[in-house]
Amino acid sequence: MRALRHWSARHAVGLKRVYDMTVAMTVPLRPLMRILGRDRFDRLARPVERVGKELFFDCKMCGQCALSSTGMSCPTNCAKTMRNGPCGGVRSNGMCEVDPEMRCVWVEAYKGREKLAKAGISSQTTLAPIDYREFGKSTWARVVAKEPELEKEILETEGAVPTFDSETHPFAAACQSDRFLTTVEIAPPDTVDPAPLLKRAAHFTGLVDAMNITDGAGGNCHMSSVAAATLLMREGHEAVCQFSCRDRNRIALQGDLLGAATMGIRNVVCLTGDDVSCGDHPMAKPVFDLDSVSLLRIARHMRDDGQMASGRKLGKNPDFFIGATSNPFVPPYDDRIVNLEAKVDAGAQFIQTQFCFDLPLLERFMERVRERGLHRRCAIIIGVGTLNTAKALGRMREMVPGVHIPDQILARIAQAEDQKAEGKRILIETMQALANIEGVSGTHVMGYRNESVLADAIRESGIRSVKRHR
Repeated sequence: MRALRHWSARHAVGLKRVYDMTVAMTVPLRPLMRILGRDRFDRLARPVERVGKELFFDCKMCGQCALSSTGMSCPTNCAKTMRNGPCGGVRSNGMCEVDPEMRCVWVEAYKGREKLAKAGISSQTTLAPIDYREFGKSTWARVVAKEPELEKEILETEGAVPTFDSETHPFAAACQSDRFLTTVEIAPPDTVDPAPLLKRAAHFTGLVDAMNITDGAGGNCHMSSVAAATLLMREGHEAVCQFSCRDRNRIALQGDLLGAATMGIRNVVCLTGDDVSCGDHPMAKPVFDLDSVSLLRIARHMRDDGQMASGRKLGKNPDFFIGATSNPFVPPYDDRIVNLEAKVDAGAQFIQTQFCFDLPLLERFMERVRERGLHRRCAIIIGVGTLNTAKALGRMREMVPGVHIPDQILARIAQAEDQKAEGKRILIETMQALANIEGVSGTHVMGYRNESVLADAIRESGIRSVKRHR
């Protein structure tokens, strides 16, 4: 089955032409549909469609076929049901984060899209979230009935870019300034006592522009991101609240966004989320009702249009500064820029990346960022960090999908007399190098429970007084 699915992506051009011819041949079936009725015709068409699509595409019969937009690779096969590009956990060999035996659906999809593009066939579309009422129904019945396509391209109009003053939106104002930024990632505590969180945050007072609070990072359970971010804000820190699609459907996510805005949280990051299998609750059921692109669009429309995804109006709009994540360090390398642009189009105003231990790989990515002018549409903040030993870094490389650490970095730390000091030295060198890459807006410092080392590295790097290289 999977071999045929890969074959279909490799022969996307021929299959697209077969599809177009088939659509033209459905015209004579319309009188039959009128006689039988829409529902009866659907029941007759469904088994035929299922056999063909399961054979060639491992189709899940979502009733909203988008194969012509995804390079003839069915996105419903994605374990996270990603509708608009790959997650950040794709393994270095191109295999799926959740199922290491399966090649990433979007690695195949981008290959199919590339073939279609070379043949002059446009397929760069943004897919709407799945309408689960359509699951199990026939897409061909929809085509015969000439019903509006559920998976049409979502066209975005470029409105005025919001401006933010430094008093009400200090992080947004910093992102729009010429100063090189610094943010830090902090995991929420495993206690109702706020003291441990505030103690860890205190390391970075005066050193960072904002503090990210993770949302179940790694599939592990901690205090909610909204609650922890609120605690930081009460202590005078600028907080960034993360929202993961893994654990909540679109109803819960919108409710939490409204709740966060009510608590005064303005900075939000929309991300798909890590798989639960590597976390402390591997028996949990993942949700993935939305992907990050869909959540970005919903958050933006809540802010700009004052409405929820259902179209229901809000009494007062949230005042969000919206961010997203990107991972230039895993496959599909050349197509990560497509996913980044989709997020910026959907409303991302700042981007924070996965750990950067490979500067040449990042520089190639930033070349494509500059070619598309994305660095002028959002602040791109590159993830950096370190752990105390080469063994700990090696374990992270092995156990955390999406983290890429070159062998030479591990070897350099392993051979050092003081591994902790050498790791910090590499971190400082990386931050200083990033400040000289055109289009990089700042660094996002990460390292679980390693606050003192990270804070020292920020001070010693001198990046707080650096201007961006535009």
